[in-house]
Amino acid sequence: MDIEKNHDDGSPELSLKKQPSLQLATNGSNEEYTERDRKDGDEALKAFEGHEGEEILLTPEIERKLLRKIDLNIMPMLCTVYALNYLDKVTLSYSSIMGLQKALHLTSDNYQWLGSMFYIGYLFWEFPTGRLLQRFPLGKWSGINIVLWGVAVACMAATRNFTDAVAVRFFMGVFEAAVTPGFALFTSQWYTRQEQGLRVAIWFSFNGVAQIVGGALAYGISTSVEKYGNSAVLPAWKIIFVVTGPVTIAVGALFIWLMPDNPMNAWFLTPEEKLQAVERIRRNQQGVGNKRWKGYQFKEALMDPMTWLLFLFMAIANIPNGLGTFFSQLIVSFGFTPDQSLLYGTPGGGVEVIFLILFGWLGARYDNRLLFGASGILTASNNPIPLFLP
Repeated sequence: MDIEKNHDDGSPELSLKKQPSLQLATNGSNEEYTERDRKDGDEALKAFEGHEGEEILLTPEIERKLLRKIDLNIMPMLCTVYALNYLDKVTLSYSSIMGLQKALHLTSDNYQWLGSMFYIGYLFWEFPTGRLLQRFPLGKWSGINIVLWGVAVACMAATRNFTDAVAVRFFMGVFEAAVTPGFALFTSQWYTRQEQGLRVAIWFSFNGVAQIVGGALAYGISTSVEKYGNSAVLPAWKIIFVVTGPVTIAVGALFIWLMPDNPMNAWFLTPEEKLQAVERIRRNQQGVGNKRWKGYQFKEALMDPMTWLLFLFMAIANIPNGLGTFFSQLIVSFGFTPDQSLLYGTPGGGVEVIFLILFGWLGARYDNRLLFGASGILTASNNPIPLFLP
């Protein structure tokens, strides 16, 4: 196997080529494969050590079988965690009409700060956790953050005032900051570019699943506590956190145990399939990651206009997310009861699941993710349904 080393800007750039020898091609001369090259190279390089000169058989039939195996082992974990990621966000909205504001003596401004503090913690820790996702094993670091945010969710049930609650919300944001960038890395490690759009749409659609399950769960808790009255062990708003927090902790522990850090240490793949999984994603021309910080790549990203266009797009697209904190209260303001408002948020989750997967499939089918992504955003931004609400 040859490692080709190019120095366009004075920085090393490695690319794999299937050749019978493990050497460097630099200025037409052969050199030893050094420890520095090993460190600068992609982690996928290690998968081919000891297999120099071997041909990796990857027919369409083998690739389909391998893809099914990857889907069955990777996607359920990503989908479950992303559902909990959204569910743990909207528990604040549910609890706001289940007695939290009264119990903690929150003013309107206090409640708004609870909603904002989550995102302050998220922004504060996003860059550091991005580096840690690169530095530490991806599956383990992601799983640890899932467990810790589950602990933070459970701690909301123990809060006694605004100060307690705002501190807990900050740390919820800190620990959840690892989820979306981590899941983007998982997707790029396991899937080709043509496959990534639909897979992201599928695990992202579990926001909608969480909206359905969360609304039904909150409704069940609220009506049950109303039925038992003062004999209930805990107030309804505390129960929602006591239930969702430990579930998240348990799923996080499973994530640490079951989720591989990359294709090379996947427990569900044979040694041959590991090589095939790495070979399959070589067409992405991005590898599976490297733990070293490379300043020239950071500078290149900052100088790329696409980085800032993506930043602008994500910032604008996520502004409506703030509505989620006040959604239950908004429905109540239309004249519905608190219990009714918990259920009326669930249809939106069903719509989200259907159309996210539909647009993801269409983007992959016609190889035009931009067109179908923009169509979905334009449809949502011009939604006429609120005009017909009472």
